[in-house]
Amino acid sequence: MLQVNFIRENKEEVITRLAKKNFEATAIVELVVELDEKRRNTQVELDNLLAESNKLSKDIGEMMKSGEKAKAEILKEKTIQIRENSKELNEALNAIANQLQDELYKLPNLPAEIVPFGKTPEENLNVFEEGDIPKLHEGALPHWELAKKYDIIDFELGVKITGAGFPVYKGKGAKLQRALISYFLDKNTDAGYKEYQVPHLVNEASAYGTGQLPDKDGQMYHDATDNLYLIPTAEVPVTNIFRDDLVSENDLPILCTGYTPCFRREAGSYGAHVRGLNRLHQFDKVEIVRIEKPENSYAALDGMVEHVKEILKELKLPYRVLRLCGGDMGFASALTYDFEVFSTAQDRWLEISSVSNFETFQANRLKLRYKDANGKNQLAHTLNGSSLALPRVLAGILENYQTPEGIVIPEVLRRYTGFDIID
Repeated sequence: MLQVNFIRENKEEVITRLAKKNFEATAIVELVVELDEKRRNTQVELDNLLAESNKLSKDIGEMMKSGEKAKAEILKEKTIQIRENSKELNEALNAIANQLQDELYKLPNLPAEIVPFGKTPEENLNVFEEGDIPKLHEGALPHWELAKKYDIIDFELGVKITGAGFPVYKGKGAKLQRALISYFLDKNTDAGYKEYQVPHLVNEASAYGTGQLPDKDGQMYHDATDNLYLIPTAEVPVTNIFRDDLVSENDLPILCTGYTPCFRREAGSYGAHVRGLNRLHQFDKVEIVRIEKPENSYAALDGMVEHVKEILKELKLPYRVLRLCGGDMGFASALTYDFEVFSTAQDRWLEISSVSNFETFQANRLKLRYKDANGKNQLAHTLNGSSLALPRVLAGILENYQTPEGIVIPEVLRRYTGFDIID
């Protein structure tokens, strides 16, 4: 959530910068400034009434002591009216504050200066590419056909149990899935991230805290009875560990990692680009989250990017890194890098990770602060990234490592799987 003071003092800048995200902010920004002015004026009026009430109470006490009861009774009547007026003003103030909050929730985060202009994924900036694209044997198959051939993922069984987008992993497929999760977590903890196991359901406050609500309301699975949401990413529960916290400056940076299943109600479409593991409603992901001092957050983002690069190098998958343009960025992000692996069998790039800096946007919603060297409370910066999302990594391994004899397991995973080929 953007800070009201910043919007009020930099109205035109906010409108201009949000236009880079293809978001027309003029009407909301104007309303926010108007509501903030109204809120501050109402607060002043209420404060003046309370000050008057306190003075009258003091005067009444002195009159009662000096025996001027008649005058005191007159002032008591006045305090009754002040209390009624104060109650009305307080109710009005709460209503204005709630409306202001609702409008602020509608505004996305401001993009960083280096975010490229653009409206579509085709306008993202390719900033890094590494790895050789393998030459597959004749008759090489896409991963959904390999899954059926080797009986390692059953998409039809998932449809029977739940519906489309809920695959069942079997045998060596299940073991490879578990191996990837363990490998990713080990890489993250070796890099200094503390591992957490967190709930897979969150309350409304948590979903608002990280920016999923109200922006992604229709994309989240919601249990209306208990008003709980299935998480779309571990970012939500892990970051909310620090909601309403005032952390010590000495505790920063805070590095967290966690594995969770993720649930998303994304609208489906048809075609090879969403077949198999390419788009799911339930999938596994390992996440990294950082809480940083503002002056260190962009160096931390670069470090997170290098960390994900190292994992992909060890997996020996061809990959590229994209700096997302304004129109393709997430609601809460100030700067995002997407990682994609190349699927040789599908002849296309598959997104497998997003690494983002949210600056103070989430921290302002979360009320996540730290006390600086001068003893002042400051909003922290939050960052997160997929390290990594499993479905398309698995798809890339199955397709790029296939041979006529079977699917070779990447060397770095063999100590986790206990086998070196799926045949």
